[in-house]
Amino acid sequence: MKCFVTGASGFIGSNLVHELNRQGHAVRALIRPNASLKGLAGCDFERIEGDISNRETLIKGLQGCDWCFHVAASYHLWLPDYAPMYAANVDGTRNVLESAVQMGCSRIVYTSTVGCIGLPSPDLTPLVPSTESTLVSEGQMRNPYKHSKWQAEQVALDLAKKGHQIVIVNPSAPVGPRDVKPTPTGGFILDFLRGKMPAYLDTGLNWVHVRDVAAGHILAAEKGRVGQRYILGNAEGNWSMKEALRVLSEITGKPAPRVRVPYWVALTAAHLNEALSALTKQPPKAPVAGVRMARYKMFFDPSKAIHELQLPQTPPRQALSEACDWFLQNGYLPPQHG
Repeated sequence: MKCFVTGASGFIGSNLVHELNRQGHAVRALIRPNASLKGLAGCDFERIEGDISNRETLIKGLQGCDWCFHVAASYHLWLPDYAPMYAANVDGTRNVLESAVQMGCSRIVYTSTVGCIGLPSPDLTPLVPSTESTLVSEGQMRNPYKHSKWQAEQVALDLAKKGHQIVIVNPSAPVGPRDVKPTPTGGFILDFLRGKMPAYLDTGLNWVHVRDVAAGHILAAEKGRVGQRYILGNAEGNWSMKEALRVLSEITGKPAPRVRVPYWVALTAAHLNEALSALTKQPPKAPVAGVRMARYKMFFDPSKAIHELQLPQTPPRQALSEACDWFLQNGYLPPQHG
């Protein structure tokens, strides 16, 4: 198939391009003028320069393409002004999906987030991981990133209800190679490797190998049901932060932090950080939105994607190990850390 990919230089996008190449598909990638191509090293693709705000560029890029993968997104937990993020995530998504429909793509895969799915009830012991059908309301989308992605998902669902060939995927917490920027999960691993994590919050994530997430996008194009959402996660990947740190310690031989920060302390510090950021316009180290998200264990059940799409299930330990190796091999740490 000939595939159009937005966000191709990002973490999930670059791994998707590598996987499309591996499976023999042709790729046309939408890439912004100043984007780093580090994650795309070794890939075969046709570059279209531009961004998702320009429909003319999108129409040109989509011409002759069979599949469209809309991966691009603005992911920030704090900004001085959130309007550009809404423009990218909501208006940009409408631009891409409507252009792909106009150009006759046989399958359109929209990359959402598990942030748009309801969280497990903290009152249940043990926690029951959320599925695609776990109830959630727009009112629960408290931070602007999640809210903008929620609105974008509604754009995708509305188009699917009109009969257009759109499938939605909701990645959990991907880790692995090519996390160039890095993402918040990659930043967590880097902080650990650099010894800059004296303490941790009692939270939890569903850890998944980014390669499985990339494969899940392609499987969604091949097998996904129109208008359906698929959690791209790992059935064995629901780990508390303490568990993830223990595994990182076993992989690297570095000690895991033992001090757990109370939630109220972290939230107070985050508010102070953001107050300072309002003056300096520099991003806070710990945004309030991030701390509030960390109050809940973000555990998810990917059974639907496993059963319907045959989503691969690389062990999360391997994903963390490959992430560490990639950071070490690509100059993210001084030589003495290697």
